[in-house]
Amino acid sequence: MNKKPEITQKTKRNIIDNFCELYMEKPIEKISIQEITNKAGYNRSTFYQYFSDIYELLTYVEDELLSYIKKGLENEQSSAKEAVNNALSCLDEEKYMLSFRALLGDHGSVRFLDRLKKEVFQDRLKLDYSKNDLLTPYLIEFQITTSFSLFRLWIQRNKDLSSEEFSQLVDTLYRTGASPYFKNDAL
Repeated sequence: MNKKPEITQKTKRNIIDNFCELYMEKPIEKISIQEITNKAGYNRSTFYQYFSDIYELLTYVEDELLSYIKKGLENEQSSAKEAVNNALSCLDEEKYMLSFRALLGDHGSVRFLDRLKKEVFQDRLKLDYSKNDLLTPYLIEFQITTSFSLFRLWIQRNKDLSSEEFSQLVDTLYRTGASPYFKNDAL
């Protein structure tokens, strides 16, 4: 008896989403397959129809999100700053928000951020910097980690700024630093 593809995809998505919810609460080492399947309303054998273990599930979540970001930036001929902002816009889509929050949350994956830097941004960012090879890695690291730290904070604060306001803030911080936001006597 064959299952309908839409039911299969819905089951897989439900397992992924429940894993991500747990991953936001605790480290991966403390999450069991039984806990995921209980939360999702399935038995353990259902999990194994899609994934061999929790680490394969984690890799799937990372791959899915990276693929989505790359696809969103595929036809972009933008500067490094615009590439980071465009990626942040991609990650603002609700479908991927749970995965993003889990991967960059308190218990999330440092490996994911490293993959994001290497697979999505590193080559794009090198184009925007001077030929000083000694400083380029530092400048790239600054730009990427600053952007994602700000994005993470924005998500933790339940998007208290609109997407446009947030993007403008990031852009202003890159262009002029934080000094425009200080009172004159605070400097």
